[in-house]
Amino acid sequence: MIRCIILDDEPLAIKVIENFVKKIDFLDCIGTFSNANDALNTIKKDKVDLMFLDINMPFIDGISFLKSLETPPKTIVTSAHSDYAIDGYDLNVVDYLMKPIPFERFEKAVDKAYKAISRVRNEKSLDLDFVFVRVNKLNVKINFDDILVIESLKDYIKIVTKNKNFIVHTTLTSFTESLPRNKFIRIHRSTTAAIQKIDVIDGSNAYINKKPYKIGGSYKDDFKNLVVNFN
Repeated sequence: MIRCIILDDEPLAIKVIENFVKKIDFLDCIGTFSNANDALNTIKKDKVDLMFLDINMPFIDGISFLKSLETPPKTIVTSAHSDYAIDGYDLNVVDYLMKPIPFERFEKAVDKAYKAISRVRNEKSLDLDFVFVRVNKLNVKINFDDILVIESLKDYIKIVTKNKNFIVHTTLTSFTESLPRNKFIRIHRSTTAAIQKIDVIDGSNAYINKKPYKIGGSYKDDFKNLVVNFN
């Protein structure tokens, strides 16, 4: 899960982004702010992965605020003006969205942020070959090499292994983020597959242990890149 905050002095603009965030399953909005000082307290105290940042605000503008942060979260600028676009990219912002923001454009920006944040998390993660999951009040160890596929069941996931299945109370996105990128790949909004366990690729299906799993349209490019790399 990616924890985000919204910083904008316009209540309507905040509401629009809040509604967009609710439509993205891996985003969790932990706060909205109309001035930088209030946002700063949350950034210092809580783990903030992503910030939606307006430029024109009272007391301190968004660019100056971003420059003042020693370790800023990944940032997507939201502004009605294009004047600061170069400044934003100089500060390595993930994206620069012009208001009014279409949802499709918002999705693309958030997808870029998701990939950037996931990459950082994987670089920081320990080189383990197993994961512990909570099953029936017990912490159960599952070796990565035993996992075939992980399927979404709304607020739960089903981890399919060589010998048995595990039902775990978490989201597919959150669990996938904890897995090594060189071993697992998201192939559908409801499916993450173990790369080495894919036996056959036929059209829009990946077969694992003789069972077909649909490759979703938005995941096809990443999957094609994987296939090329493994040829």
